Amino acid sequence: MTNFLKTFVADESGASAAEYALILIVIGIAIVAGATTLATSIGGAMTGTATCIDDPTVAGAC
Repeated sequence: MTNFLKTFVADESGASAAEYALILIVIGIAIVAGATTLATSIGGAMTGTATCIDDPTVAGAC
């Protein structure tokens, strides 16, 4: 039983998997945040373009 506990405590194979999972989670969060920011920027650009096409006399839109 003592040998099993020593082996269990010394085993680090699960630590690598946990580290890779943590890295993937952080990368996933960064991708979602970047995509959200990009979508907001593109939406704003499209809205401005639509305003110019719809009514070119709007001040500051074109």
